[in-house]
Amino acid sequence: MLVLGLETTCDETAAAIVRMRPRGGGEILANEVMSQIAEHAAYGGVVPEIAARAHVDYLDHLIRRAIQVAGVELKDLDAIAAAAGPGLIGGVLVGLTTGKALALALRKPFIAVNHLEAHALTARLTDNIEFPYLLLLVSGGHTQLVAVRGVADYLRLGSTVDDALGEAFDKVAKMLGLAYPGGPKVEKRARTGDPQRFAFPRPMQGRAKPDFSFSGLKTAVRMETERMAPLTNTDIDDICASFQAAVVDVMVDRTRMGLRAFRERCGAPTALVVAGGVAANSGIRGALQRYCGETGLRLVLPPLELCTDNGAMIAFAGIERLNFGLMDDLDFAARPRWPLDENAEAIHHGKA
Repeated sequence: MLVLGLETTCDETAAAIVRMRPRGGGEILANEVMSQIAEHAAYGGVVPEIAARAHVDYLDHLIRRAIQVAGVELKDLDAIAAAAGPGLIGGVLVGLTTGKALALALRKPFIAVNHLEAHALTARLTDNIEFPYLLLLVSGGHTQLVAVRGVADYLRLGSTVDDALGEAFDKVAKMLGLAYPGGPKVEKRARTGDPQRFAFPRPMQGRAKPDFSFSGLKTAVRMETERMAPLTNTDIDDICASFQAAVVDVMVDRTRMGLRAFRERCGAPTALVVAGGVAANSGIRGALQRYCGETGLRLVLPPLELCTDNGAMIAFAGIERLNFGLMDDLDFAARPRWPLDENAEAIHHGKA
């Protein structure tokens, strides 16, 4: 099975071709991604209108390049998959409309993919792991602990009650005058800082329900930066290190409670899977590796290029859904908000 996947939900334009392996998992034949960092850097964040226009400019070119790199032709494809949300509506419409047009012209099945489901299934693309497993999804817009019980079968165990973790990283970076995108800049400065200099809070730590909160931590950083202004380079390094240390402690604690909730609801997980852009953070990855090493739980960390938004995860999610008998009509509407667990309480500002 050969599927083209299109991703345009935020500020990466991506097209990929993935083939299903006979024994499960996927083979990535092409994974073309065009980042829009340069377009948004001057604004300190993603501008939806600019992102949508860039998707229009880039997507056709990336599809042609993916076809060329994969060494196939459009007629060889078995299906077209496109991210239909959640995300910035203008961008989502670009990829979704393109995917529908290709499916119609080629007379191929069309699969509308939930961007979050694509992240959730990436570990099956790379490691062919079995259900059920616990997913820690950490990105710019989402921070969730989800029981992945099967294709289209998800149970959200915990979520953020305010900011997503990636959003908190970016806002702290902006407070400190670091360039966009802020998360990687905070991580880099944290490597040379003193993580014990500032006693920042660990929100939600110890609570039984595995929810997250980062607003109070972000406020503590802001108050400290205002108190100390003007900041030296050493101050900035130490603030970044202390902030990241607090984040790491919270992530390990919340994951521990998520595993407890998982076992109560679903039995023993086959693995802990970490996905989303913030999963590339080396501090978080290292802490979870140590935790899983101590507990004997398998940890699956997708390659860094598959943590951020990409077309390969969309294509593979399309394969998984097609194998499950799930296809979509061409009138499928873009969904800027689309919870992975349709029955979950929407506690993150209505963001699914």
